[in-house]
Amino acid sequence: MKQDQIIDIQLIKEMKVELTRFMMAYQFACDEINTKINILSDEFNYLHDYNPIEHVKSRVKSPESIFSKIKRKGYEFSLPSIKENIRDIAGVRITCSFISDIYVLADMLGKQKDITVVEYKDYIKNPKPNGYQSLHLIVQVPIFMTDRTEHTYVEIQIRTIAMDFWASLEHKIYYKYDKEIPAHLAKELQSTAFIAADLDKKMEKLHTEVSSIKKENEDDDILSRLEEDVIANVLPKVLEQYKRSLGDGSKQ
Repeated sequence: MKQDQIIDIQLIKEMKVELTRFMMAYQFACDEINTKINILSDEFNYLHDYNPIEHVKSRVKSPESIFSKIKRKGYEFSLPSIKENIRDIAGVRITCSFISDIYVLADMLGKQKDITVVEYKDYIKNPKPNGYQSLHLIVQVPIFMTDRTEHTYVEIQIRTIAMDFWASLEHKIYYKYDKEIPAHLAKELQSTAFIAADLDKKMEKLHTEVSSIKKENEDDDILSRLEEDVIANVLPKVLEQYKRSLGDGSKQ
């Protein structure tokens, strides 16, 4: 075998190892974020009355999808360029019950010491022209490999069930028409996005009212238990002390 062929084979092997390591870092990053979300979900289940997390999905883009995006965007074809310019290779989507849950979860994740939020896009307060709503975070998490630490980007999308339902249908229609949706359908999709947003607002209002009633009932229960405790434990002791003081007074 010629020397240049040996060098080529060695180079291909090295490139394969680097590409494998590169893709593994994104899978590990997804696993890391999923673990954090699962911990929060378990804590909500065991220690709180309400868990805002409905569903969690994650994915890592395929090499083919990554290369297609590089070509479409005109980025340099190198691993450092891909890492810096394509920040949604690893993606995690969290579906919540209510709009307020979205911001609570985003705040909890953002406060974790090993998560760095590098981008924050609020498409709920500022929906896209087509009506799309969601909260997008680009975060960086450290992945500890055998010989290095990779600070890897992960895109986290947090949305309500209604937002997720609309986005899923829009995605299917978008690709069915090869990304060229007829104008009348685009208008209908936008209209249904407004309906979904209105539903979220109504459900949020109901959630707030129910939570308020529940809080009042809990406060009433606390007061009732305190009253029972006073009657059962505190009052007898006070009366006993009062009787003793009367007895001591009569002896004098």
